[in-house]
Amino acid sequence: MSPSLPGGTWTLGDLTVTRFGYGAMQLAGPWVMGPPADHDGALAVLREAVELGITHIDTADAYGPRITNQLIREALHPYPESLRIATKVGAIRDERGGWPPARRPDDLRRAVHENLETLGLEVLDLVNLRLGNAEGPQPEPVAEAFETLVDLQRQGLIRHLGVSNATPEQITEAQAIAPIVCVQNMYNLAHRHDDELIDELAEKNIAYVPFFPLGGFTPLQSSALSAVAARLDTTPMSVALAWLLQRSPNILLIPGTSSTAHLRENIAGAGLSLGDEDLAELDKIAG
Repeated sequence: MSPSLPGGTWTLGDLTVTRFGYGAMQLAGPWVMGPPADHDGALAVLREAVELGITHIDTADAYGPRITNQLIREALHPYPESLRIATKVGAIRDERGGWPPARRPDDLRRAVHENLETLGLEVLDLVNLRLGNAEGPQPEPVAEAFETLVDLQRQGLIRHLGVSNATPEQITEAQAIAPIVCVQNMYNLAHRHDDELIDELAEKNIAYVPFFPLGGFTPLQSSALSAVAARLDTTPMSVALAWLLQRSPNILLIPGTSSTAHLRENIAGAGLSLGDEDLAELDKIAG
């Protein structure tokens, strides 16, 4: 096991996790549907993540659907005492590969029980309520959905709660109902709309978990990013991950990959130290 990962640790409520985590979405088949082409390879990546000291794995029963949770269980169950698995509810997959919302109370109760079953757990460490849609956060009330999860938390099925794909107003609305330990939104060098929110959350010891650190399905094309990566003799992804870790201590990384070599490369890259000149050049990307 690695003695340390870049960024050290963060505490989600009462659960300590490595700031460098692993996102399991890419373990499913193309466009997050169906099984992986290399089943044994997917298991190997999960085992390697734990071997390297990662204690935060992010998943959702909608991935596959059910595929990534089943792979996590096959690879790692019974789970190490230190491992924390975060999942999401609030959207499902349809047969066309869409992500229709599923946030009625019955949908959410079903989703929590399905996550428990596919992961082989009696209690979920962290459940994020996914809001909005594939286009991003959307203004809508969250009380009924979040209160449903709070009720499941009171029943002992969930330890901690978070929100995903959320507006600042929705985060405030959820916090008025019950404590949250994290916010999971799209954020990267080019999409910095949550800058103010990240700083506010840091003051409250709430984690911010950015997804799509390099732009997602349409990777960020940036001459500034390429120039910094070339100067440091590394990859754009490494620079993007290192920048996120340096951006704020409450940022937790969950980059995904289906390759053990790429996993190690991401860890090494996230440990890069970016100087003032690098940061100034990268800051221009969002401008």
